Amino acid sequence: MHTALMIILLVASVILIISILLQAGNSDGLSGSIAGGAEQLFGKRKSRGYDAVLAKITTVSAIIYIIVSLAIVAIFN
Repeated sequence: MHTALMIILLVASVILIISILLQAGNSDGLSGSIAGGAEQLFGKRKSRGYDAVLAKITTVSAIIYIIVSLAIVAIFN
């Protein structure tokens, strides 16, 4: 049981790390503040596509990671 939970935790953590690293950055840095923020509000729609899939994968893997971590602590301590 302990080994299975540890494997699930390992897989969830690797998926979480990869999905976070593949996501695009949110800020443009100093150039975004000089050019104006209107492009960020109206220019990009991330409701569909690659970024939305990565956001869902990140959320699900983070929830699995937290639940399995709490289960390991509750069962084996």
